Amino acid sequence: MDAALIVFAGFTLLGGVVALLAGAYGLHRTRRITARGGTAVALVKPAAPGADRPLLQYETEDGRVVEVPAPAPPGRRRPLTPGSTVRISYDTHDPRDVVLLGHERGHIDRGFVVAGAVAVLIGLALAVLAF
Repeated sequence: MDAALIVFAGFTLLGGVVALLAGAYGLHRTRRITARGGTAVALVKPAAPGADRPLLQYETEDGRVVEVPAPAPPGRRRPLTPGSTVRISYDTHDPRDVVLLGHERGHIDRGFVVAGAVAVLIGLALAVLAF
């Protein structure tokens, strides 16, 4: 029994589980908001001083005006330009939780699930080899 290999297997397994859960949560959240959330057209406003993401301003179905930072990462292919509009879906219970329709980050979340599953399998294989 190799103690170093067991420790390495444990960390690999733990990291894989964390990545797997993060990806699964992201996929679930996106699906939940797009399936059951409200939809709106949001105005893209300039980023707040010191922030790297533009703001989205929209009106909820019950008439509240909400302004949130855009969920899109700053380095995306089609940047959000101030003055333009985008379609969003938002959580009706927490309107600050939004998804840009047509720009969902499902590929990133699926990548986390796959990478996490691979790390879990590697961790399990290392644990078997250690014993």
